[in-house]
Amino acid sequence: MMIKKIILIGLGLVLAQCSSDLEGLNDNGKAFTDVPGETLMSNAQRELADQLVNTNVNTNVFRLFAQQWSEATYVDEARYNIITRSIPERHWNIMYRDILKDFDEASINIEAEEILNVSPAQFTEDTAVKSNKLAIIQIQETLAWQILVDTFGDIPFTEALDVDNINPAYTDDEAIYTTIIDNLNSALDALDPTYGSFGDQDLYYGGDVASWITFGNSLKLRLGMHLADVNPTLAAQLVSEAANNVIISNDQNATISYFGSTPNTNPLWVDLVQSNRRDFVPADTFVETVNDLEDPRRDVFLSDPVDGEYLGAPYGSTITYDDYSHLGDIFFTPTLEGVIFDAAEGNFLLAEAVERGFITGVAADYYNDAITASMVYWGVSDTDAATYLAQPSVAYATAEGTYKQKIGIQKWIGLYNRGFEAWTEFRRLDYPQLEAPAASAFDAVPLRFTYPVIEQNLNNSGYSAAASAIGGDELDTPIFWDVN
Repeated sequence: MMIKKIILIGLGLVLAQCSSDLEGLNDNGKAFTDVPGETLMSNAQRELADQLVNTNVNTNVFRLFAQQWSEATYVDEARYNIITRSIPERHWNIMYRDILKDFDEASINIEAEEILNVSPAQFTEDTAVKSNKLAIIQIQETLAWQILVDTFGDIPFTEALDVDNINPAYTDDEAIYTTIIDNLNSALDALDPTYGSFGDQDLYYGGDVASWITFGNSLKLRLGMHLADVNPTLAAQLVSEAANNVIISNDQNATISYFGSTPNTNPLWVDLVQSNRRDFVPADTFVETVNDLEDPRRDVFLSDPVDGEYLGAPYGSTITYDDYSHLGDIFFTPTLEGVIFDAAEGNFLLAEAVERGFITGVAADYYNDAITASMVYWGVSDTDAATYLAQPSVAYATAEGTYKQKIGIQKWIGLYNRGFEAWTEFRRLDYPQLEAPAASAFDAVPLRFTYPVIEQNLNNSGYSAAASAIGGDELDTPIFWDVN
């Protein structure tokens, strides 16, 4: 009996030990439990650039909304049906999960890094580098929040990145702008170009802090101009503070490099070449504009003239692909760089700022510099650029309309291949005056994305409050800054 008892006790001890061992069987001892903050930052940069650059109909329909491109066969998105493919949900998830959450975790991990066992001089340098890294992340978070607000309006903000909160409250869109502007100012104040930052792990500027200061000011300029019609006092302050150090030449552009083989190609190559999708075509709205202006960028933007003339497809109509002109060859190139902010945009913003009285200067000079920067970027000769600018229909003094029309139309052309900002500037400046196609699912060009359907189901209280606050969860509900 005693022997049996001893055996049972021993067996129990063995089982207890085994049970303890079993708890760790699903742990991968070789896996990283904490991803370095620098790696997370790089990944978020790549995801952000890819989301702005791609033309996948499941995630990015902004070139279509700006009516720079259309579709040949599958025209739902050009007709403003964004529900069938759950486009708002996919864009929402990429921005929150793949970009903002990675930036947030990058900041947390870098902040937690300890600086130990170094000389006082090295401690000073390491501390400054760490501060620069955190500020650079904060600038990029500002950009990501700007994109989300400009897409949806009110969104989850203060509670959005808490993974334990599945029902985050929504925050007023204008209040978010106020906060991210404060964050941007804090980041700019923290940057010290005397020291480095991410080095090669920074996919946009290679860790150059002075360039990040210029980019941060450029973003500040953009945010200020977005506020111009709703808070001109704050807008003027932001613009005047930023204007002396913004992106106004192409060597300052915020870009990302892509490579010749997957998975590091430009996403356009994946969407247009690897997928063998012969569906995207230049829209007649865009092609007729550049034809009328005899724009020398046509030979870059477009290909395959029809009877000697570039022919755009009727926007939103089902067409035969081979009957119309096509996208320029450069957009089928895997190594085409992605652009986050460029000199054309910076100069156009400054031209508008002069017209609004936010800064001194000559609007026509900034306007000319903006167009010239775009021409140079796309490889147009100086002679052809000068000829274009001299045309009465282009020259600032003689071009038709108000400054909003002059700048709006030329900026729309200059933002070709930058669909999100092209759509944003159309909404903000009201030029060009685009119309919905006859067969559209909606009778006007959308002013925002509707909220993801999943928000209605899983976060109904937050969704309902937000929909009510913005005036209805509809495609034609304007973002707070869109008042004219």
